[in-house]
Amino acid sequence: METKGEILHMIRNDAEMMKIIKCVRELELPDCWVCAGLLRAKIWDVLHDFSERTPLADVDVIYFDEENTLEATEKRWKQKLRSKMPHEPWSVKNQARMHKVNNISPYASATDAISKFPETATALGIKLNAEDELILTVPWGIEDAVKMKVRPTPFFEETEERMQIYRERVQQKDWKSKWGKLEVVF
Repeated sequence: METKGEILHMIRNDAEMMKIIKCVRELELPDCWVCAGLLRAKIWDVLHDFSERTPLADVDVIYFDEENTLEATEKRWKQKLRSKMPHEPWSVKNQARMHKVNNISPYASATDAISKFPETATALGIKLNAEDELILTVPWGIEDAVKMKVRPTPFFEETEERMQIYRERVQQKDWKSKWGKLEVVF
């Protein structure tokens, strides 16, 4: 697996992932993406020849709506997803408010928020448009994800405080115990 096209093909052929992505599209949220772990884990599972999907702590859904930044609204969207697919561990966050939680400058879009995720291999998003085309956003490219390299995004490299968060996160996640071929950069 070396190209965006191959990643899109892999996702398109995963019935469970497509069900998740279609379920999220039904919400019709602005600038909405399924992102992070679901995509990263799928790529790493395939590259490790796993026959079953690695269980995830959550299925991250992000969107960007400056008109309604109430956390209660996110919880309602999460509940709608849970009512449709109760077995998935949904997480729904409006990136138009998350800069306050993260104590940084406002994001310009959901893709801008994805670019500021801790790891390049996690900075991935997927959505299904109205024409049933899968759209992949990869602000830092796919190379680290497909080369199984865990390293900080340029945003996290900017400060020692963020690098400490990155290091703690990587240790806490302990991805190498699940996916032994990973290279982790500290």
